[in-house]
Amino acid sequence: FCIFQMDTTPESYLDLFPLDAIVYLTPDSQNVLEDIDPSKVYVLGGLVDESIHKKLTLHRAQEQSLQTARLPIREYMVKAVNTKNYHSETLAINQVFDVLSTYYETQSWPAALKAGVSTGKGYVLPD
Repeated sequence: FCIFQMDTTPESYLDLFPLDAIVYLTPDSQNVLEDIDPSKVYVLGGLVDESIHKKLTLHRAQEQSLQTARLPIREYMVKAVNTKNYHSETLAINQVFDVLSTYYETQSWPAALKAGVSTGKGYVLPD
């Protein structure tokens, strides 16, 4: 079991960390997060509504000249057959945190994605 320390500050992450140390996580990135680098700072981009704000976090990261990455959902999961034909790689901040913390503990993307990606997103691990 792992304990994470969190601090809050009114300062921007852009003022606290060197730009080359920041990786902005966004589902719209072309870069796949393959491993967690302890020397990097990962920013979890928050979304209010994925359909209205498509690519908002990607554009924000690009405007700030930041590296971006996305979770490897399509690399490890498959689209589940569902009546709504709904599939989304956009996760809530707590789900992304669950994926990252589980991956950090287990070093297993399947275990991490199982922990954080709900079946309601339309993705499942292959049998």
